[in-house]
Amino acid sequence: MKKKKIAVLVGSLRKGAYSKSVANCLISLAPEYFDMNVIEIGNLPIYNQDYDEETIEAYTKFREAVKESDAVLIVTAEHNRSIPAVLKNALDVGSRPFGKSVWGGKPGAIASQSYGAIGGFGANHHLRQVSSFLDIRMMNQPECYLGEIQNSMDQNGVITSERTIKFLQKFMNSYEEWVNQHLDK
Repeated sequence: MKKKKIAVLVGSLRKGAYSKSVANCLISLAPEYFDMNVIEIGNLPIYNQDYDEETIEAYTKFREAVKESDAVLIVTAEHNRSIPAVLKNALDVGSRPFGKSVWGGKPGAIASQSYGAIGGFGANHHLRQVSSFLDIRMMNQPECYLGEIQNSMDQNGVITSERTIKFLQKFMNSYEEWVNQHLDK
């Protein structure tokens, strides 16, 4: 099967971020023909429309990486019941200059997690609202909210819970189907 390039955005910058652990697990569960690459978003200057007339190297590299991808997978934490600022900034950078968004029509999915019980529900749904405007074709089911994610990991941040891995495999299988459904038309 033809390789499919998947842009993975991790909405947390913390060294031991749970989002990174979840992203790594999802990448390990992906089919072999998914070429999944985490695209760095922490180095992007805060979006400013004044920059649309300039060449900002970090913006250019980011936009090209997303544009070259067939699909997107967003793995995020929740900050104050919403999207982490670094993730919102990346979405904004990719959507500009006006009329040149790199997001349009790409199939996508969201996996959110939190230290608390609700698994990043607020971030997940705010992200769906933004993604709708950006025309990212988000997978609706299964939803992926991972509450108390720290209990699914070992001391090195590797997800070891069989229950969590089984759930993430189901999520990845559905995402594979979603991507293929949208790209193999």
